[in-house]
Amino acid sequence: MSAPIHERSVRVVNRQGLHARPADLLVRCASEFQCQIFLQKGSEKVDCRSILSLLTLGATEGTDLTVSAQGQDAEQALEAVGRLFDLGFHELDENSGSPACSAGGTSDSPDQSPS
Repeated sequence: MSAPIHERSVRVVNRQGLHARPADLLVRCASEFQCQIFLQKGSEKVDCRSILSLLTLGATEGTDLTVSAQGQDAEQALEAVGRLFDLGFHELDENSGSPACSAGGTSDSPDQSPS
């Protein structure tokens, strides 16, 4: 029995679309996960670990895409990739030095494990 496929819709919100810099962030983010992650525009589906494949999508500002992931950490991967799209790949703010994504659910709050 194969793992279920999880999907999420995203929209390209940064003005220059999915160009080299955001594609690089997406590849680095996808590489932090063990699952397979794909990005789909219409009938074209590409691997998120391939920068050249991502660039062939020609995803401009306002383009709606589907992110799909399959594997043990698929839900976390969708959350991280979706966050990159929601933040415009950090091109919408001055903090362009932000990490690719935060795999593993890191938090600024102290560990609240039971004592």
